Amino acid sequence: MTARHAGLVIAHLGQGIAVETAEGIMLCQTLRKLDTVVVGDQVLLSITGPEQGRIEEILPRRSVLQRPSRGDQVRPVAANLDTIFVVFATEPVCDFLLLDQYLAICENCNINAALVFNKIDLPYPAEMLQELKYYQSLGYTLHSVSAHQQIGMAELLDNLRAKTSMFTGQSGVGKSSLSKALLPNRDLKINSVSAITRHGRHTTTAATLYHLPGGGDLIDSPGVAIFGLAGLSEAQLARGYREFQPYLGLCRFNDCRHVTDKDCAIRAAAESGVIPLSRYRRFLKLREKMPQPRHS
Repeated sequence: MTARHAGLVIAHLGQGIAVETAEGIMLCQTLRKLDTVVVGDQVLLSITGPEQGRIEEILPRRSVLQRPSRGDQVRPVAANLDTIFVVFATEPVCDFLLLDQYLAICENCNINAALVFNKIDLPYPAEMLQELKYYQSLGYTLHSVSAHQQIGMAELLDNLRAKTSMFTGQSGVGKSSLSKALLPNRDLKINSVSAITRHGRHTTTAATLYHLPGGGDLIDSPGVAIFGLAGLSEAQLARGYREFQPYLGLCRFNDCRHVTDKDCAIRAAAESGVIPLSRYRRFLKLREKMPQPRHS
């Protein structure tokens, strides 16, 4: 029986998958019967030639991040993430609806979520801080940084140690600037992966995993700014709001949709001010955005 080697998927390249092993980086193909292999996967592979291999098994994942695909389908984009850092700024104006969407998805994917307020060297409105304090009261860690001015970056790097993380957020908030500040040799690493695999032109088409200088891994995924709600049910969306969770079993009806249903505990808590009305209204907007189940 051919010996199998453990490896970590670090990039999708033009002609295969780059896997880091104890023997070096291998350019791999996959067995056809396997599910989609994604960056962050721990795999077992057999070596088929110099710096080449075949992925034969995906080891169990502790978490998987998905995004919408064709129709109502979802497809995985990264595996074994510990924390997603949701990046936002005062410019462009913070989209709290999108922020809530990211947090709700993390709550349902076994992935921790933290907030990164970038560009704090720019002026920002006081009411934004009030909104952020509420997220902190729910247990979300807030990092206030400026990638441009190097403010708060050492503390952020410290929080990335010993875990696998990813930045996400709306366009223009500075995710690339953060990655470049934390990964000064990022471009060299991309070139070295391509050089080692030596199979013509290589372009990463999705996420790439980098080892951070102080320990820990960062999955940089420029094309995955938005991961949608396609994989969530309405009940999971409600569970994705941490302050809703104590009320979920208190509604009159087990299948309460938390909209106009009679004796809805969550709506009552929002109307009485125990749950901020702004968060409840954003929940209703996200419900409207969800793909509707098809009736046969």
